[in-house]
Amino acid sequence: MSEKHLFETKAVRGASGGDERTGAISFPIYQTATFKHLGLNRSTGYDYSRLQNPTVEELEKTVANLEGGKEGLAFSTGLGAITCSIHLFKAGDHVIVSEDLYGGTFRLFSEIYHELGIEATFVDTRDLKAIESAVKESTKAIYIETPSNPSMRVTDIRGVSAIAKKNDLLLIVDNTFLTPYYQKPLELGADLVVHSGTKYLGGHNDLLAGFLVANDEKVIQRLRFIQKSTGATLGAFEAWLVLRGIKTLHIRLDRGQENAIVIAKWLKQQDEIEDVYYVGLEDGDGYEINKSQSSGFGTTLSFRVKDKNLVEQILNNVKVVSFAESLGGVDTLITYPFTQTHAEVPEELKIRLGVDEYLLRLSVGIENVQDLIQDLERAIKGA
Repeated sequence: MSEKHLFETKAVRGASGGDERTGAISFPIYQTATFKHLGLNRSTGYDYSRLQNPTVEELEKTVANLEGGKEGLAFSTGLGAITCSIHLFKAGDHVIVSEDLYGGTFRLFSEIYHELGIEATFVDTRDLKAIESAVKESTKAIYIETPSNPSMRVTDIRGVSAIAKKNDLLLIVDNTFLTPYYQKPLELGADLVVHSGTKYLGGHNDLLAGFLVANDEKVIQRLRFIQKSTGATLGAFEAWLVLRGIKTLHIRLDRGQENAIVIAKWLKQQDEIEDVYYVGLEDGDGYEINKSQSSGFGTTLSFRVKDKNLVEQILNNVKVVSFAESLGGVDTLITYPFTQTHAEVPEELKIRLGVDEYLLRLSVGIENVQDLIQDLERAIKGA
């Protein structure tokens, strides 16, 4: 059986294949804050849901299995997961970070953790020499997004891993955009994988969640301690929703990717569009590297309009596509990074990254692709 076939079966069955105790196909929601003890020093293995919960554990094991990791940790949000990973470091430590990444992640490194004495250097991680040049004595980790948000830059995970290992650094990879269905960073040399489970893993825009997956036992135990101490754990109901979402992950991604490729090619043909950024376009930057380390391209793309007045026209007139933040759901969403996801990124950096008043990001869903194209055409042409 191929790896892809194994993934599909694992995604549907989950870590346990259902509840072994009752035979329930849908793993139960243990909607409880606390657990009754059998007596003094006689625990069922569960004490308090911030520490452990059967539904959350099932999800953590499932995500870890899909990523090829030893253990997974579930959080209340993706930023909660990232925050836990940053707590691996202390004042005086230095982290090299992709300069093109989600605005919330940028805010964490540039403001919140900068105030605690953790220094971050933002570099174009497509440039391996730039990464090497940024390494210094206090450097402890490299943090990358690939593909990046919103410019769809692709970083060579194997290449960065070689630099990390050479310098005894931790490599953290945000795998939100491609998920373990299309990309497995741990197999490519990463030490820690981050997810916003709100996006593709949940897949229906109805929950918030985050994940970390790792293989090193010492790292896992430290993360567990940080997680239970800081408290950003996932609730049982949200865990159940993600488990349900993961069952259709491969179907949703394949259909959304089919739509995204068609839409990206259509956008490139429109006179009003300056450029399209999607890793599934063969003539695009990063296509070959992405193909060498991933089995797919995902469903998110960005495009630049020639006239910035078109931005308001498009956002005001889409009907099938929804003007909303986030990505990775069954619904197609369009976002304006300049004032939404990347509003707090410094102007100088936004200009360098091309996150300006001309850029729109599109998360392609599973609707009929012709309906999506007709909707975009009406909005772009003003028909």
